[in-house]
Amino acid sequence: MPDTPSPTHGFPGRLLVFEGLDGSGKSTQAALLGKWLQSRDYRVFHTEWNSSELVSGVIRRGKKKGLLTPTTFSLLHAVDFADRFERTIFPPLRAGYVVVCDRYAYTAFVRDAARGCDPKWVRTVYSFAPRPDRIFYFRVPVAVTLKRKLASRLKINYYEAGMDLGLSDDVQESYTRFQSRLRAEYEKLATVDKFTVIDSTRSVEEIQAELRTNLQPMLDGFPTGASLLHDS
Repeated sequence: MPDTPSPTHGFPGRLLVFEGLDGSGKSTQAALLGKWLQSRDYRVFHTEWNSSELVSGVIRRGKKKGLLTPTTFSLLHAVDFADRFERTIFPPLRAGYVVVCDRYAYTAFVRDAARGCDPKWVRTVYSFAPRPDRIFYFRVPVAVTLKRKLASRLKINYYEAGMDLGLSDDVQESYTRFQSRLRAEYEKLATVDKFTVIDSTRSVEEIQAELRTNLQPMLDGFPTGASLLHDS
């Protein structure tokens, strides 16, 4: 059996991160990949970018009252992520699971920079977060994400549209401008952080096949023993 490549973070598990704009298809692909890994008897833990109980109430109230400055927004989400990492990501990573993250610290890098925070400062705040084994970036035009959003009939979130930044009084226009900022930041990180770029305009089946092929060398020789965990 071939030797399993050593992880960059120093833990026995493997850390797979899915990043991209809302509507890029990353969540669908992360869920499908987790199920595929489980079907091959790998121990899998799936986690999403949800607020922890520690600060969720503060963030919710701050958003409702419009009290969150870009810096405050950044710090609260950093505390939130740190709590989630220590409680839900680190334990399975240390226990040898394949951890599938639907968004990671890179989401903060992108969103905070797009809101005017100093990128170097943000990276320092998140310096506790280890580098993943794979960072899949789902590249998609902003126009496509807006089309998918409207087709889903889901209401465009105030902060998702960057309405707090005063980019436009029109929700769709503000969404387009803010998401374009996010995309620009993702494109910068794609080179700096060596993202594996995925063309997300293709079919679900084509993308999933590419992900599986990309991961196979990393999984050769990796311990199995099926168990699927999911944070809630």
